[in-house]
Parts: sequence; C-alpha cells; structure tokens
Amino acid sequence: MTTKALPPVVDAETWRRHLDELRAREKAATRELDAIAAQRRRMPMVEMPAYTLEGEEGPVALADVFDGRSQLIVYNHMWFPGKTWQCPGCTGFTSQFTRLEFLDAYDARFVIVTQGPLDEALAYKRRVGNKMTWYSTANSPFGTDVGAPPGGGFAVNVFLRDGDTVYRTWHTEGRGTEQLSHTFPLIDVLPYGRQEEWQDVPDGWPQSPTYSRWPGSKDIAALYGEDA
Repeated sequence: MTTKALPPVVDAETWRRHLDELRAREKAATRELDAIAAQRRRMPMVEMPAYTLEGEEGPVALADVFDGRSQLIVYNHMWFPGKTWQCPGCTGFTSQFTRLEFLDAYDARFVIVTQGPLDEALAYKRRVGNKMTWYSTANSPFGTDVGAPPGGGFAVNVFLRDGDTVYRTWHTEGRGTEQLSHTFPLIDVLPYGRQEEWQDVPDGWPQSPTYSRWPGSKDIAALYGEDA
C-alpha cells in the first residue's frame, strides 16, 4: 500500500523524548479512568420490576437471566423488523466476545437482549456466528425501560441481583461502549488510527468516511457464520 504521508523520522533519543511526553498523558488518562471506575462503584442503584424475557428454553424471569450469578451485563442489540442483516455496529461489536468464561470468577455474566422476536434473533445469531447467549424482550417493556426501545438504538446496562430482586447500576450508549471493546484500542495505537474523517490527524493522513472501514453484517457472517 502506498501512503500519502509518513511520520517524521528522528533519532532514537528524540523518539524516546516524544514517547515520554505521550506516556505522561497516557498515565494521566489511566488514573482518570481509575477514578471514574471508583465513582461508578459508588453509584446508587434502582430496583427493577419483575420482567419476563424470552430465552431459548422459554420464558425466563430477569432474575434468572443471571444464571445464579449476582452481576449481569446486558448488551441491548438494535433490531429492524424483517431485515436479513441487522445493525452492523451491534453485529460487529458483539462478534468480539467469544470467550466470556473469565467473568465466572467475578460472579458475572454478559448476554445480549434484543427487541427482535426470539426465533428471528436466534436465526440471526446463527447466521452471523455470534457466540453469546441471546434473549428477546419483544413481549416485555424491559428494552424500553432501559433505554433501548423498539426502533431505538443500542445500549449497555449493568444489573446487580440480591436474591430475586434485580437492581440497575449503570448504563451507557453511543461511544460510551468503546471502553468495552478491544477493536478500537487496537486500531487507535496504529500510526494512522481509525482513518475516519472526524479525527484530528496530520496533513496527508489517510481518511475515509466514518464507518466506511467497518465490516458489514454480511461480511461478519461470511467470516464467522454458519456457512463460513
């Protein structure tokens, strides 16, 4: 690939000085993220009604979605009725999570909930090769109540269970989900970054329309789906 621009070439001492300057900012950002996490742990919570969702084995109470654990992360997957290929952002984001057993040691679980009918949702899960556990809230107000209504966007919600009582502890959406991803952190350390038009880059850096480098849902299915 021929690039339009390259970073300036310097001697090792100059490179180290620039790295040290950047590292100071990176460490400050890490400390700020630690402080944010500490504030998150001190958040109050709100009690949730006794919702019933649809799982592969039938109706399931929200408290039972925890599968015996006390903490639950829910990704609310966007859903467009009648569409063969659902939201590429949601499809790509959730395709990353193939090994979630490490959460067992933290008494936690991570699942997908969608507004789509369960049979359609499970068919889509197979089509794109998703490895997570899916539930449907098509017949429940749960999605609407946690910021992911029918026809709405995606969201991440976190819950805590005490016996049969479930509490909502945290919510994010939009770019707030990036911290849960490994794709953007990997791309962001590359010299050319995400190569999207909105980013602050040196003159001549390659840039493309936002989202244009993201794989589509059909692309993800070709890589990981049942016919891959």
